[in-house]
This record gives sequence, structure tokens and C-alpha cells, in this order.
Amino acid sequence: MLWSDPENKPPKFLRETQEMLRRSGVLLALAMVVLMLVMGAR
Repeated sequence: MLWSDPENKPPKFLRETQEMLRRSGVLLALAMVVLMLVMGAR
């Protein structure tokens, strides 16, 4: 991402949003893996 601001770090709320997205992405990936295992076990 490119920021037009002179500071090279994004605002706090944006960083928090990115962290939340990353965490939810990891949780989603784990859920998919568990689902695949359950489907394969049947």
C-alpha cells in the first residue's frame, strides 16, 4: 500500500484493522482445514 502521508506508518485504527483481518484470516484457514478433515473422516 502507498501512503501519501510523510509518515511511513499508517494510522492506529488502520493497523488494528489489518491485525484483525490477519487474525480472522488465520481462523478462517484453520476452520477450513478442520472442515476438510471432518469431511474426509466420514
